[in-house]
This record gives sequence, C-alpha cells and structure tokens, in this order.
Amino acid sequence: MQNKTLFLPGFHLPTLRRKPRSAARILADEKARLRQHSITQLDECFGEFIPAKHLDHTQQGSFSRRRLFSKSNTFWAFFSQVLDADGGCQEVVRKIQAFAAGKSLTLPSASTSAYCQARQKLDVTDLQSILAHTSQQLDSRSQQVQHPIGRRVVVADGSGLIMPDTVLNQQRWPQLVSQKPGCGFPQARLSACFDLRTGALLSHAIGNKKTNELPLFRQQWSTFREGDVFLGDKAYCSYYDLWQLQQRGVDSVITLARRKPIDMAKATQVLGPDDVLIQWPRPKWNKVLSYSEEAWRSLPEQLALRQIKVTIEVPGYRVKSFYLITTLLDCTAYSAKALA
Repeated sequence: MQNKTLFLPGFHLPTLRRKPRSAARILADEKARLRQHSITQLDECFGEFIPAKHLDHTQQGSFSRRRLFSKSNTFWAFFSQVLDADGGCQEVVRKIQAFAAGKSLTLPSASTSAYCQARQKLDVTDLQSILAHTSQQLDSRSQQVQHPIGRRVVVADGSGLIMPDTVLNQQRWPQLVSQKPGCGFPQARLSACFDLRTGALLSHAIGNKKTNELPLFRQQWSTFREGDVFLGDKAYCSYYDLWQLQQRGVDSVITLARRKPIDMAKATQVLGPDDVLIQWPRPKWNKVLSYSEEAWRSLPEQLALRQIKVTIEVPGYRVKSFYLITTLLDCTAYSAKALA
C-alpha cells in the first residue's frame, strides 16, 4: 500500500482512525486463534494447568499400549474438539493426521472410529480431577488480584443438557413427556458456580429435567468461603437460600423475582435514590417449597435486606429497569452503582 504520509512514514493514518476492538471482539479473536492450534500447541498453552500424572502413560488399563491415540493425545484432541465451532470429530481426526505427519508417523485413517473409541476410554474420574485442579489453579491466581468490590464474587447459573439417546440415559435423564418415544433425547439440568473474576468453573451439579435449579445449587454450598459474595439471577431469589448463605458468612446479590418490590414509603430507611433498606417477611409454608417444614420453622420471621432499583440507560435493551435484593446493607462500602 502506498504511504501518503510523507513526513510520518512510520504511521498509517487510516489504520490509526479505526475504532478500537471491543472486549468481546478480542475474546472472539483469541478463541478463533486457539481453534487453529495443533494438538501440540494446545499442550504448550494449557499444560501448566493440568497435572501431567493424569495424562501419563499407564502400565495397565485402556491406554497401556503406546499408540498414536495415547491418553495424552486423545485428551488434547478432545480438548480441541470442545474449542471447535461445530464440535465434529472429523476436524479432530484431521489434526491428529497433521500431528502424525509432523512426527513422521504413519498417518491414521480418515475414519473417526478410532478416535471415538479412544475418547470413550478416558476415565471420568481423571477428567473430574483435572477440572478440580484447574479451578484451584485459577482460584489461587484470583486471590492475588483485587476484586471489583474487594471480595470474591461467585456466580451461579443453570442450563440444560441433551445427551445421546441410549436406554441408560433415558432411564436416568428421561425426555419430555410431550415428546413421543424415539422423537426426543434424554435431557438433564445443570447448575454451576463460577468465579466472576477469572471465569473458573468452581463446582457443578446435574439433575434430571424435573429437578429445580435451587436444590442443585444447595449441593454446592461448600464451594463458598466465608466473605464471598453470591451473585445470581431471579431463579435463585429464595428467602431460605439468602438466610442460609448469610449464616455461612456469605452475602448475596440477586435479581428480585416472585415478590413485588417494597414501596419507598414502607422502607425502614432510605439510603439514596432507588436505594432502600427493607424487611422481608418469612414466606408462608406450603408443600410447593423446595425445603422441609422443619427447615421453614427454623427461618427468622423477618430478614433485613437492601433493595436497589437499576435503570438500564443503554439503547437497545429490552429490559428498562429491574430490582436487586442484597444482604450488603452498607451503602458506603458497597454503592448502588457498584452493585448494579
């Protein structure tokens, strides 16, 4: 390209006038770059997070023989498949062939059969140990970084999973009743906890489609440490969970759901515009609640909370305002703007 800036030959002004890339664009570009990595390069990039003992050659068992689809190669091939856009096995086999060519080994068949068989031999216990190790590694790093509000924030969220249509999966994760047999897939419900700062998956729990997110979330209470802040959407707006987490030294910030916002006239104290202290009465007992009547009786009659109305001023958002409920009552240490 001809340089028309005679007095500034080292600068290209049209490039300097480009709009800076957004954080989302940078993340998407980085993900696309990782997808192009070979199996060896993925090992070099992420090997420090994964204990080598879980991928080493074993003397006995499924990966006792030294083959192209070794335990390590199969794991990194599976890892690349997770990163891949379509998640297909054919692209993984192509990377395995490129890996073999680079090592001057005999090229494997283009069929995906050998890879799929090797992937099924990966031990679930080892995969869970690798997940736990990566979470600990990222968590230790996050403790060295200042968090937005000075405390670790743990996010909980839920999702659904669709699995292969096998007899065992149908028995444990039945499909929807509205779907005819043979026309649907086994479905499960997933609830997981993440570190807001690092994005690390700290814990997860899986149930069938009839399981609510809250019971799955309660299985992960041990993930929280005293001093943490729990962040959740309206699915986690529960009097019982707010109280139980508070007893463990964990504060909560959740989106208000089911209950109507408290009017400012009925607030116990006004902290600022759309920021008030309120008293939540204990819900009435009924069989629909996801905890026992004995647990309900142990709850206090009222719970002191803070209610914040958040207004969305960014154009293009469907939601214009919503309410937050939090146990962080100190408006000086935790401003409404910071929590929003």
